[in-house]
Amino acid sequence: MGNVFRAGADDMYLSNGGTEVFVEVLTLAVAELARRPWELRFAALLARQDQNVLGRGAVGFDLAELEWGGTAEERAAAKAFVLAVTGLAAGRHRWEELGYEPPHALGYLRRFREIVEAFEPPAGVPPGGVLPAPAVACCVRHRAPSALPDWEGCVFCHR
Repeated sequence: MGNVFRAGADDMYLSNGGTEVFVEVLTLAVAELARRPWELRFAALLARQDQNVLGRGAVGFDLAELEWGGTAEERAAAKAFVLAVTGLAAGRHRWEELGYEPPHALGYLRRFREIVEAFEPPAGVPPGGVLPAPAVACCVRHRAPSALPDWEGCVFCHR
């Protein structure tokens, strides 16, 4: 059992442990970079990938189902943001706070970058879009986006 992160037909399957690592390293990076409304919504999406709350094998998302923006410029900025988050995570941003060395994280991030780079964000709002309201709550202890109002705490609180 595991989780899938995809962009239309292109996907990345991760074991539950791999998913936990992937979400944690992206969360540390998104906490550093998210400032604008779309970026905060993406941070909220990552905060909701908590298997310790939702259950093992019950998370993941499809980039094709996100609302990327109404203009080509907005979509390009959103895609650039996801790539910047992935790049910052690949640079081991705040990994010393994990309390473990994630041996496969760079491979997961490399694969995710490939998926995002090849992806062309759709115009308009896809049916049943999954980008939540902006993350305005922050876990003070871990300096990471929280999934409030859905549940209290961040992915690090629920370990």
